[in-house]
Amino acid sequence: MSRIIDLTMTYTNSFAGFSKETSKTITKDGWNASTLSFYSHCGTHMDAPIHFNVNNQTIDEIEVSNFVGKAWVIDVRHVGSKGLIFPHHIPDTVQKDFRFGDSLLFQTGWSQYVNTPKYRDELPRISEALAHWCIDQQVKMIGVEPPSVADVNNLEEVTKIHQILLSGVVIIEGLTNLDRLQSNCVELIALPLKIGGGDGSPARVIAIETN
Repeated sequence: MSRIIDLTMTYTNSFAGFSKETSKTITKDGWNASTLSFYSHCGTHMDAPIHFNVNNQTIDEIEVSNFVGKAWVIDVRHVGSKGLIFPHHIPDTVQKDFRFGDSLLFQTGWSQYVNTPKYRDELPRISEALAHWCIDQQVKMIGVEPPSVADVNNLEEVTKIHQILLSGVVIIEGLTNLDRLQSNCVELIALPLKIGGGDGSPARVIAIETN
């Protein structure tokens, strides 16, 4: 029996970087439709290498095979506000079973702070050592709850961490509901919009647990 858990935030007009306006209505036009506007890195989203000029690859050019795969769920809630996540935070049992091409999901509990200053300004983040570890281990996808894998208020750090990871890893940011996962190993599917020339895109992200 499988469980499917939605790891995607809901986009509403209270959400920073997103707006939804009425375009058509049933009474006036015969159908309901909306005009959507969004920042390419708001909510649950994915980054393309061109986001930090790692190379010219855009979101529509990433092979779809890179959006699906086995992912290990790592509980790092103890790292806390402004904490750094290092390779040693990955349990030995996971490191033993990890195979090239597997993905990582880091549970920090940070999605509870969405739309607050803390969500952006105090986020736990990926250390340089862990970023290099991910490249060395050929991690396919890395997923985090905060809006970024690095301190968005520190341009040097956010640039360095993104440039390391985007040289070989697909980055997913703004995840939620990781606390609903019952297993430390899931099938992860993360599908961005196919935006031509896109530096990033909102994405629908799900985890599948199989007993």
